[in-house]
Amino acid sequence: MQKLRKVTAEITPKLVMEGAGVLLYRSISPSQENPFDPFLLFDHFAFNDPTQGVNPGFPNHPHRGIETVTYILEGTVRHRDSLGNKGTIGAGEVQWMSAGSGIMHEEMPFSDDSGNIHGFQLWVNLPAAQKMSKPDYQNISSDQLPESIFDGYTAKVIAGEFEGVVGPVRDITITPTYIDVTLQPEKTFAYQLPETHTAAIYLLSGESEVCGKRFDKSTLLKLEDGDSIEVVAKGSSPSRFIMISGKRINEPIMPYGPFVMNTVEEIQQALQDLRTGNFIKS
Repeated sequence: MQKLRKVTAEITPKLVMEGAGVLLYRSISPSQENPFDPFLLFDHFAFNDPTQGVNPGFPNHPHRGIETVTYILEGTVRHRDSLGNKGTIGAGEVQWMSAGSGIMHEEMPFSDDSGNIHGFQLWVNLPAAQKMSKPDYQNISSDQLPESIFDGYTAKVIAGEFEGVVGPVRDITITPTYIDVTLQPEKTFAYQLPETHTAAIYLLSGESEVCGKRFDKSTLLKLEDGDSIEVVAKGSSPSRFIMISGKRINEPIMPYGPFVMNTVEEIQQALQDLRTGNFIKS
């Protein structure tokens, strides 16, 4: 018998400032408690609101021990790093970057013709055995990420598999699912997943009933263990949400700014490597 997951936590995104004055909405922050293992951070940035001020971007900064996932809905993000990689993440595109042993990079957002910049950044933990691995990228273009049409809804499957559609992001340790869904009124989205995988839903717009509970604003929902998820669109407008899930790593972590390692000593080593010019290993 299937066990429908229930909502165990409702998190209202908080407006925070990061980088060089970038305002964004944060639902998950890295912490030693690590309640969303393997997910460490989830940010929603929408720079088209004039009250948010000037958003110059994220100048050159380090990462170690994590993967960063950038998904753009509107506008572009230009990036470059210490390994010589550079490019642009445009609307409908994804970059899944594994920082591994260490990388220096910058991410600079630019608005589209309508003046909008809109997207998400997710941080994914790496297990201890991979934290000092070689940095790597998966850059997914818009034509690799088509919108699939189903009965009553559309979905972009970034990672994982849904209704026979396999996402273009592959070979990630946590076997993630990352799906962007737009659901028409009174239609139902149902998904089955391993019972013990961490799962969360970020409600972006519209009214939704998630696993039997109704919501009408941007909220991140943590779901208990179980093997199925159900979302029903309510109201007269479509509902849009992001669903993420992944296998837990079940290791203690030590987060410190852009680093997430397993011990204090490893954080101290990362800082020492930065000071002595030994941070980049590849």
